[in-house]
Amino acid sequence: MSSFPTASDGASAGGAPFTPLTRPLSLRETVLEQIRTAIITGEIAEGELVSAPTLGQSLGVSATPVREAMMELARDGVVETVKNKGFRVTAMTAAELDDLAEIRLMIEPPAMHRVAGRLDDDSTAALTRLADACLRAAEHGDLVEYLRHDREFHAVALRHAGNAQLVQLATSLRVRTRMYGIATLARDGRLAASAREHHELVRLLRAGDADGAERLMRTHIGHARKAWATGRPEAGEFAGDTE
Repeated sequence: MSSFPTASDGASAGGAPFTPLTRPLSLRETVLEQIRTAIITGEIAEGELVSAPTLGQSLGVSATPVREAMMELARDGVVETVKNKGFRVTAMTAAELDDLAEIRLMIEPPAMHRVAGRLDDDSTAALTRLADACLRAAEHGDLVEYLRHDREFHAVALRHAGNAQLVQLATSLRVRTRMYGIATLARDGRLAASAREHHELVRLLRAGDADGAERLMRTHIGHARKAWATGRPEAGEFAGDTE
């Protein structure tokens, strides 16, 4: 049962998982990232009805940036609008999540095969900075920052394939994926192992190892339907694991 306040909870924000926001800059983006992460990780449960005013109180902001964020999530298919009530998180079956992973496997690994050898110094530096940010967030258990930087890392890498539609599709599939076990991995210190795969992917792309980059991308996507979904990684599942 989610601890996140629903539309029926009234004005109470007690027990909410969010820290009230204090930065006025990029407020909508910050609200969006927090809500998106709560949905991806299951803090806001599938089928749960939530209202912009109640979410805003939990976040310490007005309803306006929350409503704007929810409308963007609705365009991504993550939530649906419920007239005069608020928003409901769309439910996804295991089969639907498998379908998302299958589509991602069809498009992202071959794209990394194409990108291999195309990175210049500036591109390599940009991807390395994002990989560093992912690792820091994983080590600190900051899922909001981890998922944000992970999404940006893969979008930037995919742009080098030269197909803007591919980037848009892959990003949409990524934000619709549920990762209910990722919080457990972060608490156990295992999320950092997955984060380190970003650095290895940069190395392979820079070295022009197309086959290696494609294989690693397949492994990386596989986490979303294995360890990230359940929180129970198998021994040696992540690159660098020694168990």
